[in-house]
Amino acid sequence: MKTSPLLSAAALLMALSFNTQAQPEYDQIARGNYIATLGDCTACHTSNEQQPFAGGVKLQTPFGVLVGANITPDRETGIGNWSYDDFRRAMNEGVGHNGKRLYGAMPFTAYTKMSEKDLQDLWAWMQTLQPIDHPVETNQLPFPFNIRTSLLFWNWINFTQGEFKPDPNKSAEWNRGAYLVEGLGHCGTCHTSKNLLGGDKSDLLGGEVVEGWYAPNLTASDHRGLGKWTQQDIVSYLRTGVNRYDIASGPMADAVRHSTQHWHEEDLNAVAVYLKEGEKSDEEKPEPLAASDARMKMGATIYEAKCSACHSPGGRGEKNIFPQLADNPLLNQADATSLMRVVLAGSRGVETDVRPTAPAMPAFAGTLSDENIAAVLTYIRNSWGNAASPVDAGDVKKMKESLQ
Repeated sequence: MKTSPLLSAAALLMALSFNTQAQPEYDQIARGNYIATLGDCTACHTSNEQQPFAGGVKLQTPFGVLVGANITPDRETGIGNWSYDDFRRAMNEGVGHNGKRLYGAMPFTAYTKMSEKDLQDLWAWMQTLQPIDHPVETNQLPFPFNIRTSLLFWNWINFTQGEFKPDPNKSAEWNRGAYLVEGLGHCGTCHTSKNLLGGDKSDLLGGEVVEGWYAPNLTASDHRGLGKWTQQDIVSYLRTGVNRYDIASGPMADAVRHSTQHWHEEDLNAVAVYLKEGEKSDEEKPEPLAASDARMKMGATIYEAKCSACHSPGGRGEKNIFPQLADNPLLNQADATSLMRVVLAGSRGVETDVRPTAPAMPAFAGTLSDENIAAVLTYIRNSWGNAASPVDAGDVKKMKESLQ
């Protein structure tokens, strides 16, 4: 089993001192470490790599700022005074120590599906973490959202408690993938659209804007989802951050760096099987804009001058270096937020163990006008088999202002 870099020094020292009789305990701790990797605990609970899991990560929500808690065993600022029952209730019900209700940004709505065994092993591993004295004020929401009693109503509307139940009509591999996507991996926390209260809508994995990026549609739909991705495309993306359609950037780059690149091959394959056999979101493929449209003409000229050298004149890209733009479902998303952001600010792909050198996309905010960027994105989203709504220059301007 490949050891994740999240394994603490304390756990490693314990492993070296274990005798044969103690081996089951070490196996539990090592397994708990892997579960933490599957759940990407680093994402919300490590703001400083010198203080792992001591919290401090700021989460920008539509209602204000929440901050990831200190989950080390420190008694003053962490969870050192928690019992296993406290931990289990937080993960299963969204209620922490002393009855403190948790916001949905802590994805207990997904973690409630975790098995008792996984919870026990995760808790055992957490006890091996170095206690770190690091005070964190998790709730920085303005009134009235900072009133935690309001979460009683939120839970009533948005939360269904219960452990994952395998589908007897599906394979064990599919069920493992469902458990990871819907539960421990909490993919829907970012990729499922939200209602006015911030809870998940019914269109699981249909796509949503999160912290200034668009988490795309992960359904099996052909036009906007993963229908055209092969299982190997999905596995390659999660393991290396790259496939023919995309290079992980933004929050997904962090998820690949800290979590999915360390997943076991069988878990990556299980996720791919589940996603490929999943529901197809409702969609109607629009007709692409006519090449004679003024925006398309302007966009074609800009693409030839600024984009074609890397992505090729026909949008074919360069394998594992520059994503193909032709017939790419990611370009057909209902929301162009991520596309605007990448063209305006540039982006660098994720560095992984197997691909330590990542390609980069230059920023064009200083060389192209808002109208130019809107036109070239409109052209790309309506060429070579793609079809999507045009991008508005006003939206590009708003995005540019938000990045300043």
